[in-house]
Parts: sequence; structure tokens; C-alpha cells
Amino acid sequence: MITFALPKGRLAEKSAELLQKCGVDTAVLAEDTRKLVLESGGGQYRFFLVKPADVPVYVEAGVADLGIAGKDTLIEEGRELYEVLDLKMGACSLCIAGYPARKDVLTNAHLRVATKYVNTAKQVFAERGEEIEIIPLHGSIELAPVTGLADVILDVVQTGSTLKANGLVVLEEVFTGITARLVANKVSFKTKAAEILPLIAGLREVLV
Repeated sequence: MITFALPKGRLAEKSAELLQKCGVDTAVLAEDTRKLVLESGGGQYRFFLVKPADVPVYVEAGVADLGIAGKDTLIEEGRELYEVLDLKMGACSLCIAGYPARKDVLTNAHLRVATKYVNTAKQVFAERGEEIEIIPLHGSIELAPVTGLADVILDVVQTGSTLKANGLVVLEEVFTGITARLVANKVSFKTKAAEILPLIAGLREVLV
């Protein structure tokens, strides 16, 4: 049996469609259920539905053989696993954003950055030799500059519509090409190679 860790929500739906195209029975994922552990009809596949940030945790631990996670999550988590395929879904960028008239704020001696990407923010600004105050938030990140809680935010930007609606703009793109990636547990990649490698090959063909 191959076990997948899939992120809940829209990405899980897109992932199910993609996996189905390369022969994985994902019918169970379309069922209206609150179950978090689901198995395909033939018992060949098992699916864990988890929060997006938890996908790398399950895969690294070997609880799941494969997982689908955004590149932003992989950068933030820094887990020991194999990133085997770019699934080219959900393309966005990881950006520093704030008020358009305050681009000079990035040179402040005491910059306040609101983000859910705490580890990434530390790494990005440490590489520049800059000390910052990180304000961890888990939702409505754009509200931080609006209310004065932070000077800027570090967050993923897809269309920019939420930023625009709140009078904010992208001040700097930190990482581009943020897409969903297929990741594998290092041990599973070797011990279950006979099942995993054909699956990866099938996904490549579908993507092409």
C-alpha cells in the first residue's frame, strides 16, 4: 500500500484529479465525509488529509510515503525528504508587501515583519545581515500593516487582489515559482521504489 499525505481543501481536490489521471484510484476523496484517513476501493492506496503545513511532517516521519505540499511550505519546514516532482499547480510568489509609499521601510533599523513563515523570514533577513522583529500570524496577514501592527508582511501572493483591496503592494519578490510539489519519504523511496517510480513517471507524462 502507498500512503499519501494530502493538504485539505482546494489543493487536495486538484491533487486527486492529477493522481486519478495517472491511474491512482482517488474516488474515495470525492465522498462527503469527515474522515481524515481514507482508503481506495482496492486497498492499494491510503490518503491522510492534513493541514498543508503538516504534510512534510508526516512524510519525513515515514507515516506517509508520498505527499503533496507547496514549495513555500517546504522552504518553511526544511524537512528531510525528497522533493521529486514539480506538479505546476497553484503558482504564486513569496513576497514582502506593504504600503507603496513606504518602500524605504525595508531599510529601517527595526523592521517589524508579520508572517506565518517565521523560519523563512529569519533566514531571508539573516542572509542580508538585518535584524527584524517577527510577528507570527496565521490568517489575515494583510491586516498587520493596515492596523500598524507591522511595517510589512511576508506572504504568498497569487493574484495580488487582497493586497490591492487593502492598499498594499508587493515591495519585493523573495521566492518565485512557488508551486505544489510531490515529496517522498527517503526510506519509502527506496523500499517501495517498484510502486513509487512508475507513479512518478505517470505523473510526469500527465504534466507534459
